[in-house]
Amino acid sequence: MTDQQPTGPRQAEDTGPAPARAPGRPLLRAVLRRTAAVAVFAAVGTATAYGVTGMERTDVPGLATESDGRWDYPVLVRPPLPSGSPAPFAESNTAGSHHADLRALLLPAPAGAVEDKALNGSDGWLDTEKYLAEYTGGYHRDTLRAELRNHALRHVAARGWTTPDGTRTRIYLLQFATGTVSEFLQATDAVPFTSPTHEVRGAAGAVYDEHFPPRAALAGIKTSPYVEAKPYGAEQDRFAHIAAGDVYAVVFQSRRGSAAAVPFQQTVTLQSQLLG
Repeated sequence: MTDQQPTGPRQAEDTGPAPARAPGRPLLRAVLRRTAAVAVFAAVGTATAYGVTGMERTDVPGLATESDGRWDYPVLVRPPLPSGSPAPFAESNTAGSHHADLRALLLPAPAGAVEDKALNGSDGWLDTEKYLAEYTGGYHRDTLRAELRNHALRHVAARGWTTPDGTRTRIYLLQFATGTVSEFLQATDAVPFTSPTHEVRGAAGAVYDEHFPPRAALAGIKTSPYVEAKPYGAEQDRFAHIAAGDVYAVVFQSRRGSAAAVPFQQTVTLQSQLLG
């Protein structure tokens, strides 16, 4: 398993000036000095499309080769915001609301992947029970169902795919009224450095993934990654809980034999960038 920082392919170029971000991000400033290929906001009037970018492979020590296992994702662009609506982490957006269409904030499948159409839902909205099916039945599923109901879950958007190596990816975006709810769920259901509160189906032995690179973290976004520890069965699971404003995202990856660390880290990081 590697501590290397996952990044995506070269993405869209800037189309306008980037707005000021929160202070206290010396690492990001260092990255900006080395490469212009970083996650950016490109503002164009009040209806804004956002380009999401990643560092070049040769800009990261140890990632200079083409065979590190990363997937080939398409250029990522955030959907336009409604006129007059702030970005999720703007100072004026105290609720951390994502005003863009949640369905358009899902990470697209990488090249060569086969989409899981069962996660498309109705008009892009997934029935909550299909998300709950990721968890062990009985206590864990029932408790989580009650939590989502008590916290007034608004809706769920999902996307899934299978890559040629057999890795199955499922991404769920759960939207609530404010960021307070997603942060509460992060603090109670996915406490860092502990086992997850709710047991994932087929991954009873999941533990906190201490090898997930801390440099992949984004300001304002909380991530709790997990990996199924040995001995596991026919396949291994990895999953991560992401609190980003009013959205609580969960990324699952499963593969027969073992689930590779690099594409998992890459997928979690790029989905976080889209929500940032």
